Amino acid sequence: MAKMCGNALRAFVAAFIVGLFLLSGASAQSGNPIKVGLSLALTGAGASPSKVINTALEIWRDDVNAKGGLLGRTVELVIYDDQSTPANVPGIYTKLITVDKVDLLLGPYGTNFVAPAMPTIIQNKKLTISFTAIGINREFKYDKYFSMVSVGPEGIRAFSIGFFDLAAAQKPKPQTVAILAADAEFARASADGAREEIKKHGFKIVYDQSYPPSTTDFSPVMRAVQAANPDILFIGAYPPDNVGIIRAANEIGLAPKMFGGAMIGMLVTPIKVQLGPIANGLIVGENFAAASAPSIPGSADFLKRYSAKAAAAGIDPLGFAWGPFAYGAGQVLAQSVTETKSLDHDKLAAYMHKASFKTVAGDFSFAADGEWSKARQVWTQVQNAQPNNLDQFRDGKVQPILWPPESKTGNIIYPYADARKK
Repeated sequence: MAKMCGNALRAFVAAFIVGLFLLSGASAQSGNPIKVGLSLALTGAGASPSKVINTALEIWRDDVNAKGGLLGRTVELVIYDDQSTPANVPGIYTKLITVDKVDLLLGPYGTNFVAPAMPTIIQNKKLTISFTAIGINREFKYDKYFSMVSVGPEGIRAFSIGFFDLAAAQKPKPQTVAILAADAEFARASADGAREEIKKHGFKIVYDQSYPPSTTDFSPVMRAVQAANPDILFIGAYPPDNVGIIRAANEIGLAPKMFGGAMIGMLVTPIKVQLGPIANGLIVGENFAAASAPSIPGSADFLKRYSAKAAAAGIDPLGFAWGPFAYGAGQVLAQSVTETKSLDHDKLAAYMHKASFKTVAGDFSFAADGEWSKARQVWTQVQNAQPNNLDQFRDGKVQPILWPPESKTGNIIYPYADARKK
């Protein structure tokens, strides 16, 4: 009996020690999260889209952790505010890599911010997935850079192909074009692409100017556009500029036959609600339109959950333009880490170049330059928008897809002046 008790005691002690070891290991694992680091413009001019991205990534993180994390470890986001100042970005990514020692990188947000981050990322041989940058690898040609902008092989031309295809299809065909773009990376690139499309279709440029990003009064430049009397006005602009440009055009009664372009502000729900009827007639390039959501598995559910969280946070309540792509970037990371069972950036990049991904932003694969292997850009027109009405923008009825033909949900109202009468 004593011998049995001794054996039982020894078994208990052994089990206790093993239990402590396992508990210690579990604690170490739970205390050692996989850190995903990035810079976002959470204050300043880029705050609206960056807050959408931030919220979408938080939803992704919570979803991943609810399913047990990655590689048995929880996921933690390490996000710094670059204050919408590109000069702040290199220092942030240096800190993320060398001080915070994050496991994975995302971002930054836009072209102006990604470009200055790239030397640091390349020097440290890290992988990143940016959110809204275009044409980055034309210069860097870096094999561990990936993008969540669906411009595909068309690159900067993707921001104008559909616009000028629509213009060329009108009867009678318009002849002259004015280009107005901010003197900043994305807007300049979109204008460069537009010039290629203009040449392809045989249009004539009668006005081609840029403006400083600090511009707040757009009346003089819009009067100059009016004096040129173009049939088509193509804009490359950021959110604060869009409001000034559209209001100035409205005040002077500017009426080209087509008006629109790469107008990021028209992707921001509060701006669309604020503008209401004076946005009618604008033709806007979008990566993800409201009318696209029903055809993408998982998209509607994500957007519903995003909308609830966004309402509580007081940010863009719909988040179409950036939310699905931010969550999708997280899905790409999660799939890549899970399939490779690794956090090694070389292994992850090699996998990402070969794999295909199903995300709430759509199904896609990456090409050799890190862009999507196939473009998915749509062009919408604001039609019959009413004042101060958020719900009208939820389902795409006041912003039908005009192009490409296979995605159409409505027809163009042409010329622009006719859409303004609605």
